[in-house]
Amino acid sequence: MTIPQAAPPRRIARFREEIDRAVASVLGGSTYILGQAVADFEAAFAASAGQPHGVGVASGTEALALALRALGIGPGDEVIAPALTFAGTAQAVLQCGALPRLVDVDPVTRCLDPARVAEAVGARTAAILPVHLFGHPADMPALMKIAEHHGLAVIEDCAQCHGASLAGRPLGSFGHAAAYSFYPTKNLGCVGDGGAILTRDAALADRLRALRHYGFAGPERVSRGLGFNARLDEIQAAILLVLLPHLEAGNAERRAIAARYRACLSLSGLGLPPEAPGHVYHQFAVTHPERDRLMRHLAEAGIGTAVHYAPGLHRHPAFREGATGPLPVTDALAATLLSLPIQPEVADEAPARVAQALRGFSL
Repeated sequence: MTIPQAAPPRRIARFREEIDRAVASVLGGSTYILGQAVADFEAAFAASAGQPHGVGVASGTEALALALRALGIGPGDEVIAPALTFAGTAQAVLQCGALPRLVDVDPVTRCLDPARVAEAVGARTAAILPVHLFGHPADMPALMKIAEHHGLAVIEDCAQCHGASLAGRPLGSFGHAAAYSFYPTKNLGCVGDGGAILTRDAALADRLRALRHYGFAGPERVSRGLGFNARLDEIQAAILLVLLPHLEAGNAERRAIAARYRACLSLSGLGLPPEAPGHVYHQFAVTHPERDRLMRHLAEAGIGTAVHYAPGLHRHPAFREGATGPLPVTDALAATLLSLPIQPEVADEAPARVAQALRGFSL
């Protein structure tokens, strides 16, 4: 039997009865856009992360772009971001007219290296955009110290860290705003695109609500400034409301699978991902110098894998201008990282199966 790297429909099937009732409730109502389901999900999701304000939007990329705009980031500004992440992180910066300044990551955490961030701060730097890659926390205390010293905004890219924490504090609660994606493969995913922004700043939340909805600042349909059509829809919000109460248990399942991987692969010769108490293992990404050959071998053994992310963003034509110089850690990880199955609905047998497959592979 093949183990897929991820299979969102299996998670939906696991909670299908509850989801069907929630969707039917929306379809039987009279409001399909910015109705009660969106309002309820915004409140519940913000509360789960210890934040007072949540704003549902159309995608994780929209969440980042709107947060940047609402914080005044625009043409002439630079935003420091990691080179090892999904392209949407840097695209959100470009969409604001700013320049993503791509820096190297820490070789252990695979997240923004504070030392490289400090070196990259310049006269045009307006913000820092850390990504909690694969569900592992970035070094937020160090990054916030740099930001406070230079008067910079901090927007946390939390697309891969739903429910994660650092020293007991929820990720997404350190910066001025936090952007989330609910893409189907996420730890908390819907059945299409969806996103949210969390913040402790009430005025910022108001600006975000106007930006996502044509610049409307009240019940009257009057545009009072720049705005977009970037709303989370009622059906996706209703589905997320069903899945949110299961997030903590799902993250615990991921940690248990990760622990079994560590036990099974401790002597395998693979580079294992870093450990942290608040890690939620959106991916379980190992490293190997012959990553592509290993990927083919595991596929032949019926084990799906994926590459996250290659090449580094500094090697994408769209972002090349923002590279801060040679980024050797990003290049090395982009060439060697391989994500194994970690979604609870597919990965229960994966650690033992991977270990068995590796017995026939020359490391």
